[in-house]
Amino acid sequence: MPIALPHHDGSSLFVSNTESGSVSLGDTVRLRVRVPQGWGPASKVWVRSVQDGEPRYDAAIRLRSADGWDWWEGAMLVANPVAKYRFLLEVTQTHDVGAAASAAMGSTIGRSYWNLNAQGLFRRDVSDAADFRLTAFAPAPEWLHKGTMYQVFPDRFARSVQAGNHPTPDWAIECSWDTPVAGTGELASTQFYGGDLPGITGKLDHLQELGVDLLYLTPFFPARSNHRYDASTFDSVDPLLGGDQALVDLVEAAHARGIKVMGDLTANHTGAAHEWFVKALADPGSEEAGYYYFSADHSSYESWWGVPSLPKLNWSSDALRRRFVADEDSVVARWLKPPFNLDGWRIDVGNMTGRLGSVDLNHEVARLIAHRVREINPDAALLAESTSDAAPDVTGEHWQGAMTCSNLTRPLWSWLAKDAPNVNFFGSPQSGPNRISAEDFLATHQDLAAGFSWGVRQNNMNALNTHDTARAATVMVDGGPEAGAVLTFCLPGLPVMFAGDEFGFEGFNGEDSRTPMPWAEGGLEGKPASVVKHRVVKDLRSVYASLARLRRELPALTEGGVRWLHAQGDAMIFVRETMESSVLVFVSRDAADVVLDDSVLSDAQLEALLLPPLHHSGTVATATAGPSGVESVRLCSEGISAGIWVISGTSLPLH
Repeated sequence: MPIALPHHDGSSLFVSNTESGSVSLGDTVRLRVRVPQGWGPASKVWVRSVQDGEPRYDAAIRLRSADGWDWWEGAMLVANPVAKYRFLLEVTQTHDVGAAASAAMGSTIGRSYWNLNAQGLFRRDVSDAADFRLTAFAPAPEWLHKGTMYQVFPDRFARSVQAGNHPTPDWAIECSWDTPVAGTGELASTQFYGGDLPGITGKLDHLQELGVDLLYLTPFFPARSNHRYDASTFDSVDPLLGGDQALVDLVEAAHARGIKVMGDLTANHTGAAHEWFVKALADPGSEEAGYYYFSADHSSYESWWGVPSLPKLNWSSDALRRRFVADEDSVVARWLKPPFNLDGWRIDVGNMTGRLGSVDLNHEVARLIAHRVREINPDAALLAESTSDAAPDVTGEHWQGAMTCSNLTRPLWSWLAKDAPNVNFFGSPQSGPNRISAEDFLATHQDLAAGFSWGVRQNNMNALNTHDTARAATVMVDGGPEAGAVLTFCLPGLPVMFAGDEFGFEGFNGEDSRTPMPWAEGGLEGKPASVVKHRVVKDLRSVYASLARLRRELPALTEGGVRWLHAQGDAMIFVRETMESSVLVFVSRDAADVVLDDSVLSDAQLEALLLPPLHHSGTVATATAGPSGVESVRLCSEGISAGIWVISGTSLPLH
């Protein structure tokens, strides 16, 4: 049976005067922590903060009790832009507290001290690295953490009538819409299917039906590959995608439907065919030559991972900074302004931008870009890709959230993994995911999410897969994508669908995952708009639409804190909590039987679990587990399953 433990998560339930985890420098904030009476009770509590590099302890006061919890509150001065803190709890035990509490506390008699940080509860000293964080930076736009994102790889989404008028470029191999995708070799980047921006515009109804309110486009600039991360110019939209007017039309049509549009910009490199690089290569004395890293004799240059077609940008160049960021018609600025009006950027390989050997201009460049974006549109969003531990680079000062797989996608794949030895596991030498328990999933998730402020956690992209990874359906057990989607939509963060997830698409690596959508005739205007059934692996449209609807209708899923009740073996349970209402989420990868009692939930919350779930996959059931009344509730599943219940809010005794 789950054991209640002291809890704080940085959400507004526990932090006063915050907006998306952001405060102002010099503010004094009130921090709350709840301590289960059956665990302690705590005799003293301190807020342990780090101010100007020095630890400080401020005593908290006990407020009142509610539903078996003691609430404590302490004050902290926000002395630095990133204010770190944790709680120190003193427990004085003079009697036997029972087997459950004893197991949680490690001893039953005497005085003990516990540190509570973003990774959990520890009866030892811990590093400041996992402390909770408040940041004194401008908050991200509110729409971002409330959104549901849909990622489109333009060449493979849909073709318009005019797409047939575009000649196949000299670098490309023309493919019919139903040509199998090549996952490896030269064809992986040269297969050309002819999807374009008007094709996307023609399918916006599909996005609306899924509940999407943020469309993320991978690059739309001219290039010499189907992925277009090797831009040949930043000054125009690829004519193969319909040109500049096609982007204007797409954004206008999306906005009319309440859908934001985010572009994809590579600040780390250009393509070798880029007009800047062509001039730089031809003329060592040119301004553009300073945009890149050339050897002394100009015979070689630095590139992304040694790939010659992707020369690396040198952000030591003031001229590059002006042309890319600062100028009125800079790369960053141009597409955020009329007539294009993008709602933000996702920065490709943001973790590598401005870094080469001993040179580290990463945060400086990020700061420049962020200042320019917010100068143009304070309501624009700015996310960055970071393929490893993203927290040190994503504080909320510049990047407002991360496209990262480390804290959710990777451990989720491992928890739901089937025997999939031939998939690319995020570029590692592993021959597929390493199957782990729910305990290890939670430990990994908390370890790699601990370094983010609550505001950044809400804006991080929660993806089952992307255009750069294998498909979840190839990696996970049957039913895994449905269960995994529940976690991506219900945990803090921005849920992401990669086009084709709703049709159960498969793929062993990123290139193999870029299957054209299963529209009849490729989605051509004037042709049947129906789906080609034999190309749909598994129709999950209703699953994603249901989850997106719940995110819109249940504030706890976008505003609530997160408290884990159970993570053991094959099952996980957590609650998203606000004072007004809460949501309980139960996910299992196999048959599971978990009992929750009134030490972790109130009687009213337990009673609400006896109602049918608002959303479920597989088979889930609940029943009373106590001898009389609703003292405990059993949650059961048959095989891989998930369920979502609305329960009452969390009582907060402020007075």
